[in-house]
Amino acid sequence: MLGLWPVPPGFDVGSTLDHRSLPDGMPILFDEAMQPVEPACGWFRALAYDGKDAKTLRAYAYIVRRLIAFLNGRGADLLSATEGDLVAYRRARTELQDKPIEGVTWDREATVINALYGYLLDQRLVRRRPFRMTRRGGQREATNSLQTGKRREMKVRHMTVEQYLYFRDVGFGGQRADGEVSESFRGRAPHRSRAGLELALLTGMRLQEWSTLLLPELQQGQGRGEPVEFELQKCAKYGLRRDVYVPVAALEMVAHYLLLEREEFTAASAQSLARRREDLFVVTAINAEQRRLSGNLGGRRRSFVMSTMSPQLRRITVRETERGLEPLAVFIGHGGLMLGPSSWDRIRKDAWSRMLLHADDPRTPVLPAQPWRFHDARHTFALQLLRFLQRRRVQQEIDHNQARGLPTPAEHISLHPVLTVQRRLGHKRPASTYSYLRYLEDPRTYIDAAFADWAEHDGATYAAIGLHALTTDRKAASVASAG
Repeated sequence: MLGLWPVPPGFDVGSTLDHRSLPDGMPILFDEAMQPVEPACGWFRALAYDGKDAKTLRAYAYIVRRLIAFLNGRGADLLSATEGDLVAYRRARTELQDKPIEGVTWDREATVINALYGYLLDQRLVRRRPFRMTRRGGQREATNSLQTGKRREMKVRHMTVEQYLYFRDVGFGGQRADGEVSESFRGRAPHRSRAGLELALLTGMRLQEWSTLLLPELQQGQGRGEPVEFELQKCAKYGLRRDVYVPVAALEMVAHYLLLEREEFTAASAQSLARRREDLFVVTAINAEQRRLSGNLGGRRRSFVMSTMSPQLRRITVRETERGLEPLAVFIGHGGLMLGPSSWDRIRKDAWSRMLLHADDPRTPVLPAQPWRFHDARHTFALQLLRFLQRRRVQQEIDHNQARGLPTPAEHISLHPVLTVQRRLGHKRPASTYSYLRYLEDPRTYIDAAFADWAEHDGATYAAIGLHALTTDRKAASVASAG
């Protein structure tokens, strides 16, 4: 809730919210009289009932709150706003404020504003949107006139194997560029950080997906040198279900963390978790075959299929052991709590600072201008898998041609590189996966070779000629000034 108010004595907030069936994470805006701001709260309620996740609702709430505050400053509100008001708001956000936002950020806000006015239009609270709907550049669907109209492709940043190992072992592991452990390393839980990055690379999972994993999801086959496959849904983007394959190499990295570091966090958190027992989901039974956890939550017996458990529920999931309560989350910190996005971001930034310390070492690979992200490991997974599948497909086509046969439609679909990568990444549309195709080749590998002869003149490059001319001019100027 984006607001606070005094609670009358004896008023049971929890029971009232349960009776009114207000979904968890639903934003509520309050005015100066501590009354809900309508019709914004009505829209949030409709979105929450439609199943919009809490993280998205929170982002929408801040966008709408900023818009309402701006309109109130102009003596208007959501229902009386004109196109001039909204154009002025766009200019304030993209040009006039202390830190103007970029076009891509504004376009996301404009999409939210359009959705809000679509709701107001459906509810007949306004007669029409206070902005025009347009089509630009042959677009099939109309966009609102507040948007920039620029189509932006997904930005893909990927690593070479040398860059990845430097990120993993120097940044997170505390090593030097020569592979030796740095005596000045003061990082916490390096095995935990390296295991997280390894999962991101070898599975292609997003940060929210691998960082919220539970131990039972990774324990199948562990210790027997076998890979693991499990279903992902609630923690996936858009809640799209997909199967995740975890290779043995990633499981081994996680096993090192579990053995060397996690036990320390678990032992230190037992008392803290015991004090919070009533607020936790205490698991008493794990059904590995059905992938189901059963236990006590909020004084009731509850049972959940793991793939349907939200990040919030996973964060409070524990089990009873001889030593007391133990978190079931794979990646935990002090207090036994699952590490959240802000914690992982802090760990990543610390790793980047350590990487820069060795940037001048000749063994250090080329570092990008911007710090590496965990998501860049996902991009690397996609490109490596796409390259491999394309090479395999070329060989299969050669084999089919030699056998004078054609692949069946089913074989064509099942072996199609882009469709296979799309399934593994959990992309909603194939177009998202096709964006990776333009990154399969590094232009430096062929452009320099293709124009080698063009860049030479009598055995010297134009760069060498320019440098020689500059040196000659400086010598002439020096002689003239001396004379």
